[in-house]
Amino acid sequence: MNLQLRHEARHARVLIVDDQPANVRLLRQMLMGEGYQDIRGITDSREALATFLEFQPDLVLLDLQMPGMDGFAVLEQLQSTVPGDHYLPILVLTGDGGRNARERALGMGAKDFVDKPFHVAEVLLRIRNLLETRFLHLQLHNQKAVLRSQVEDRTRELFASQTEVLDRLAQAAEFRDVDTGEHAQRVGELAAKLGSSLGLPADEVALLRRAAPLHDLGKIGIPDSILRKPGPLAPDEFSAMKTHTVIGARLLSGGGTPLMQMAQRIALSHHERWNGDGYPAGLRATDIPLEARIVAVADYFDALTHDRPYRQAVAPDSACEMLRDERGRAFDPEIVDHFLDGAELHR
Repeated sequence: MNLQLRHEARHARVLIVDDQPANVRLLRQMLMGEGYQDIRGITDSREALATFLEFQPDLVLLDLQMPGMDGFAVLEQLQSTVPGDHYLPILVLTGDGGRNARERALGMGAKDFVDKPFHVAEVLLRIRNLLETRFLHLQLHNQKAVLRSQVEDRTRELFASQTEVLDRLAQAAEFRDVDTGEHAQRVGELAAKLGSSLGLPADEVALLRRAAPLHDLGKIGIPDSILRKPGPLAPDEFSAMKTHTVIGARLLSGGGTPLMQMAQRIALSHHERWNGDGYPAGLRATDIPLEARIVAVADYFDALTHDRPYRQAVAPDSACEMLRDERGRAFDPEIVDHFLDGAELHR
């Protein structure tokens, strides 16, 4: 994250909603100690919506267990107010850390959780990460508005500027999931090579190279406790993890350029399976967008051949055999065949 964005994040507007005045005071002191200045706290959750509309915060710190109107009711109100293409980080701080509460809050727009009692340093780091992501997304949103207003002779210049922001967003997702290293960029390069071998036009291959690294952008909305767990995910954790497809598509929605539209399709559908057993929509065969089918193969192969927190990398030959086993089940048979036939793709 560059210093300009870090500076902008420190000037963010932060809204605290907690029925306990002591909690509001503590959070305010924590934030002010870190240099945040524009902070507003309320203890009556019934005032949350009006305060939100008037204050227009960049981040909401929300308690769940409150009298009169609980945090879920506040989330429902905010969800109906925030446009679908806006990224509003809501950090839930709650004593109710149960699975149902987490799943329900995630489904209603929460971006992260911290259990009470919390560690000050952890909360401040999560706040910083969420705000930096917020300002990256605002840059992207503003860039889309600029693109719509530019004349044709500036299209190339604006495209270069937009791709820079997209690269930053891809890097933001990588920073949340550091153990994958350069996974996103490798997937972009491999998907482009595979698309070229399939005979896609050069302009579509170029878009694929830029859009594919954003396939896991939605992971910026997945809690660290799930995203960086060193072992297999429990069923409820996997359900939360699967939401990264919808989160990523929502972040990229509303784009007026082919690049943004392709990136959105890939983010949403790269975990769909050829036999219909994938997510989030259970699409089958050619109902799955072609670029998402290509990225699915590239993503699978790269993940297998590089170390992950929960397993070691496998050799390329073994990965090819595993890919062949999934031909016609998880992956498009034609794409798998092109991949396996192209030795330069899986060296």
